[in-house]
Amino acid sequence: MPVQSFTLGPFSTNGYVAASGGVAAIIDAPSSTAEEHRAVIDYVEERGFDVRHLLLTHAHVDHILGCAALAEHFGLPGWRLHSADRAFAERAREQALAFGVSLDGVPPLGEALEAGDEIALGDDARLAVRPTPGHSPGSVSFLERSAGAMFSGDVLFRGSIGRIRGLPQTSRPQLMQSIEEELLVLDDETTIYPGHGEVTTVGRERASNPFLNGESAPR
Repeated sequence: MPVQSFTLGPFSTNGYVAASGGVAAIIDAPSSTAEEHRAVIDYVEERGFDVRHLLLTHAHVDHILGCAALAEHFGLPGWRLHSADRAFAERAREQALAFGVSLDGVPPLGEALEAGDEIALGDDARLAVRPTPGHSPGSVSFLERSAGAMFSGDVLFRGSIGRIRGLPQTSRPQLMQSIEEELLVLDDETTIYPGHGEVTTVGRERASNPFLNGESAPR
């Protein structure tokens, strides 16, 4: 399953295009300018992918800036996220104002994602929706088990964990439980595609992440 990352937007947020059998999903949409939108669009169109899904790990503003432009370009009916983050999505413009960024528009919300849902990419790949709250109430991660790929949003990073301080409706106990029950149970070789920073693996974080072994204070 090819995965292409894009680090975009004013907060250097990662978005991804994952594809199988010619069918693609966009996972998080941080693009905030016409040039950044075009980078994602060109990648997809040069490979002839059929984009059928616009999926959000959570609805913080840095992950949704490009939703309107990408949904419109690819003719998608809306963007999908967990129901527990719907309130953040509905306040997208307020979020943008609070962080001093512009938001061109907000497309309609599609069908809510729930734990246990599976998103088909062609016949051979499925993104399983895994509940990973803590950084936000409705944070989810997307697991493609056969490819050994986990899109973790802002739950687990290379050498760090999701931010808790200064954000509404966060929970450190929930975040740590999510990491322990949904990420650290995966094989060491599983690739973690995070919302910020470099790609990592479960094994690397299990062995050396200071926030998981008690060496660093909570974020």
